[in-house]
Amino acid sequence: MNKHVTTHQAEEDARNRDILIYVNGEIVHRDQAKVSVYDSGFMLGDGIWEGLRLYNGKWAFLDEHLDRLFEASLAIDLDIGLNREGVIEALESTRRANGMETDVHARLMVTRGIKDKPFQHPSLSTSGPTIVIICEHSTPSIPRPIRLATVPHMRGLPMTQDPKFNSHSKLNCILACIAAEKAGADEALMLDVNGFVNTTNACNFFIVKKGAVWTSTGDYCMNGITRQKVIDVCRAEGIPVFERNYSLVDTYSADEAFLTGTFGAQTPVADLDGRQIGTGELGPVTKRIRELYKAVVAQDVA
Repeated sequence: MNKHVTTHQAEEDARNRDILIYVNGEIVHRDQAKVSVYDSGFMLGDGIWEGLRLYNGKWAFLDEHLDRLFEASLAIDLDIGLNREGVIEALESTRRANGMETDVHARLMVTRGIKDKPFQHPSLSTSGPTIVIICEHSTPSIPRPIRLATVPHMRGLPMTQDPKFNSHSKLNCILACIAAEKAGADEALMLDVNGFVNTTNACNFFIVKKGAVWTSTGDYCMNGITRQKVIDVCRAEGIPVFERNYSLVDTYSADEAFLTGTFGAQTPVADLDGRQIGTGELGPVTKRIRELYKAVVAQDVA
């Protein structure tokens, strides 16, 4: 059996050893890119982030990513310190400094900044925010369909830690991933509070049954931009698609299953809890959606 793989596995690229990173308005070599041990993100996971892909010199679905970033900043009362144009310029300056044009993944991170004392209260973050942008040469290289295991860990409730946040506080997802790996899988399938199939620790989750595409209601999962694009292309192309409650029983008997995310786009699932899904390979509906999604990306960055 192959070793574990991840949904963010990329080809090795020696250029990444010398990338330049944006840190609070300065662009420095990765070896000099540092934040304080008093930073809110390091100390408490108090921050938000976005993952973006660069295609032919353009950031795909940039408006949607910025909408999500600024909505999250408002919700957690975090002043980013830049407007939309400022964030775009920070991204672009990092891209230009690295001479990057395509097959690039960016991690844009914003924390509440440096704290006066090592305690929780947000008023102690008096020097901030901290903004870091990491751009890496990144071509997805996922060698086989993903194996999943169902775990007891759930995404947060809206009144605890809303799963719609791209939050720096990812410990519940990390614990879910650890549990899945202990069970011999690659990543974790997480249920919602009612026991319905929800999402994985890193991606949104879809199944295909009799030509129709199913995903969760969206109430308890991250508001994935790729997730929404898949729903949109299915509707546009007449592929039946449902946001619904469904169970593990429904999932085990699926014809296909796949994950969605900015990095991997649509990643097929081989099996769940030791049960093969369909043929265990990339299925025809997933393949069609993948091609439709590529066309949408190409149109967006044209």
